Amino acid sequence: MTVSIAGPVLVLGGARSGKSAFAEKLVENSGLPMHYLATGRAFDDEMRERIAHHRAARSGRGWTTHEEPLDLVGQLRRIDAPDRAVLVDCLTLWVTNLMMEGRDIAAEFSALAAFLPEARSRLVFVSNEVGLGIVPENRMARHFRDHAGRLHQVVAEKSAEVYFVAAGLPLKMKG
Repeated sequence: MTVSIAGPVLVLGGARSGKSAFAEKLVENSGLPMHYLATGRAFDDEMRERIAHHRAARSGRGWTTHEEPLDLVGQLRRIDAPDRAVLVDCLTLWVTNLMMEGRDIAAEFSALAAFLPEARSRLVFVSNEVGLGIVPENRMARHFRDHAGRLHQVVAEKSAEVYFVAAGLPLKMKG
């Protein structure tokens, strides 16, 4: 599927839904220089392997990779330019990082919301939809789910297009 990116795009889906592959295709089809802003952090060997796998999968495909677990808006500002497309993968890992560091989540979300209308880059955000299951059994997990849901609403409102991906199939929700 070829889709032109006219403004921010949000791609939501569950684990292993195909959302990242779909988002990468959106950016690759933009015809612009491609930047990948990764928010994940390797806290254990399994996550280090996942990150290495993702890096290897993009290798040789023309991506410039930036890794920023906390200062998402600052990094977006540093690489923002009208002649590039930026894929942010993923917002839910960013939420996790903010929570683990005790950051002011409302302020971080507000800063992102304020940046989106002024962004010059073609932005594509990937995030895990975590609000479709049962209510989590512990407080931190419930707060994570709530933060992610609020962030998705903020980004979806500011986005030109929103997709939900399941089983590798994108469903256009907005745009």
